[in-house]
Amino acid sequence: MDINTFIAEYEVTIRLAFFFGVFFIMAVWELIAPRRQLIIPKLLRWGNNLALVFLNSFILRLLFPAAAVGMATFANAQGWGVFNYFETPLYLASILSVVIMDAIIYLQHVMVHAVPALWRLHRVHHADPDFDVTTGSRFHPLEIILSMLIKFAVIIVLGPPVVAVIVFEILLNATAMFNHSNVRLNLAVDKYLRLLVVTPDMHRVHHSVEADETNSNFGFNLPWWDRLFGTYRAQPRAGHKDMQIGIHQFNRPEQVTWLHKMLLLPFIGKITEYSINSRYDNTDE
Repeated sequence: MDINTFIAEYEVTIRLAFFFGVFFIMAVWELIAPRRQLIIPKLLRWGNNLALVFLNSFILRLLFPAAAVGMATFANAQGWGVFNYFETPLYLASILSVVIMDAIIYLQHVMVHAVPALWRLHRVHHADPDFDVTTGSRFHPLEIILSMLIKFAVIIVLGPPVVAVIVFEILLNATAMFNHSNVRLNLAVDKYLRLLVVTPDMHRVHHSVEADETNSNFGFNLPWWDRLFGTYRAQPRAGHKDMQIGIHQFNRPEQVTWLHKMLLLPFIGKITEYSINSRYDNTDE
């Protein structure tokens, strides 16, 4: 059995093992060394955020039983995509595929902030009034479906190895839990670590209620895209302990904490322009 066949056969088991493993590590780390004091009881938030995660997982498996790995397997069997048209060593095709797919996730993230209708979906993620490991998986089902369709399109065009797709999915999931965690990192470590991966302090800026800070630090895994495209912001103006997390117009916990409220949030209010260009000068960074 080659590695692609093995990965495809045990994909669900591998992903669940990494999910629960990383989740457990970050949850314990949050208890031992929290970065901020949370404002909503953890049991209430976790119960509703994780209920949304399980709902999304059920919907995805119902609509897309084979998910991204299945699409990669199918694309390879059909000979679709750049890496199937041009013979490329497995290691090189895998590395390039992971990096390119991560860049697409960055662009997708910018898109859901720039397009008002998509921002309505994405604000379910930003409306969490606290910031911890469960925030990393808190997305509206419609945004999750959109994200999967974008992955399918990228896989068809790119033709990545199956192993690259599962590695990318694991990395994206693991780093989302890491960089959304309410953990305290040594500042010197954070300074250099954020050159390689998005850290909690780096991504927390993106969850500020201030528009110019929200429109910064879009990366989920690799931090290079924000620096390359000018969306990097080193620190929040108010500091990490005093900054306000969430969205100004949805600042009451009862509006955004319960599962049914999260599901209805995209359909509340009028569609108005969301200014992706609302960013201040970053000369101090």
